[in-house]
Amino acid sequence: MNKISNFDDSHVSISYFKEEIRKFVTKRNWEIHHTPKNLIQAISIEVSELSQCLLFKDDKIENILKDNFLLSNLSDEIADVFIYLLSLINILNIDLTSSFINKMEKNRVKYPIKEFNDGKYYKK
Repeated sequence: MNKISNFDDSHVSISYFKEEIRKFVTKRNWEIHHTPKNLIQAISIEVSELSQCLLFKDDKIENILKDNFLLSNLSDEIADVFIYLLSLINILNIDLTSSFINKMEKNRVKYPIKEFNDGKYYKK
């Protein structure tokens, strides 16, 4: 992995992650396994493992933040989801920034502040 002096979210671009995943997959010759279907299924499995971390547990944020073991497990599973998601983005050649901007604009229209301003949420 490349050394970055300030290795945190405020100093690393999405392109760094995409390239690291691309190199990781290529060096292992895993491209044949990285079909959209396989990657979507892998994402689903990892999201289930993420969910399992909180199964039958108190899910209050303050309790999660005090539990270092749980927080570490959640962090690992979130990273797994992110890695598979980036792999999917890579093979489909999706520009994540453009996708994000476009989707947020759709969300602003779908969930206007006038209607969604007091904490209520429902799927439209």
